[in-house]
Amino acid sequence: MVSMKIVMKPIEMIAWFSKDGIATPVRYKLEGKVIKVEQVTSRSEEKLAGNRMIIYRCQSEINGELRPFELKYELRTCKWYLFKL
Repeated sequence: MVSMKIVMKPIEMIAWFSKDGIATPVRYKLEGKVIKVEQVTSRSEEKLAGNRMIIYRCQSEINGELRPFELKYELRTCKWYLFKL
């Protein structure tokens, strides 16, 4: 198991939404680099201090190696964050 560190950085995201309003991340931009979300392995919801967030556990090829990471989508503000890398 690869350990990930918490970064919690705001990111620019391209996502598609189903008819039911469920978001799926497609790719994001961090520090000028575009990362394609190759696979979403799980999706869950958490409530922190009354603030609902969707957590996406994903993996992509980053710098030539397959890396897991976590994205968070804040429902109240519609903001995306790279949570763990």
